[in-house]
Amino acid sequence: MKNSKTLLVGLVCLAIGLLSGGYAVSNINTEVAVVDVQKVVASSKQVNDLKAEQKTKLEGLAEFVKKANAEVAAQKDEAKKKQLAEKYNKELSVKKEAINKTYAQKLQAIDKNVSELIAKKAKAGGFNIVLAKGVVLYGGTDITASIAKEVK
Repeated sequence: MKNSKTLLVGLVCLAIGLLSGGYAVSNINTEVAVVDVQKVVASSKQVNDLKAEQKTKLEGLAEFVKKANAEVAAQKDEAKKKQLAEKYNKELSVKKEAINKTYAQKLQAIDKNVSELIAKKAKAGGFNIVLAKGVVLYGGTDITASIAKEVK
């Protein structure tokens, strides 16, 4: 008797579940956009300017190293040579750290700018979700071109 009540309750629950027909699934219309972030970054004037600036700074750093090596090599006294090499190594470390810190800060600002632009374009286009193009196998509306045009 007890087993038949449990079976009846189970069948009633099953019937209710089957009759509900998946109404728990949301009917919200989800629009998905995709962006080729690498393409956007490659077309960015800000990124290209930053790369050129970084290249110039690194060339200046290489020139500094060249001069420092020449000065150290010209020094005859071994103790002074060692002291001079340590001095230049410290200067080089400080300069490299400053260059890297500035580069990272500017890159972070560019990243924030691009992310904000993507969000703005997505909202204007009525998209709820934006995914990187590389992770989407199929579907989504590609908004890369409009983002790349704005980034320039």
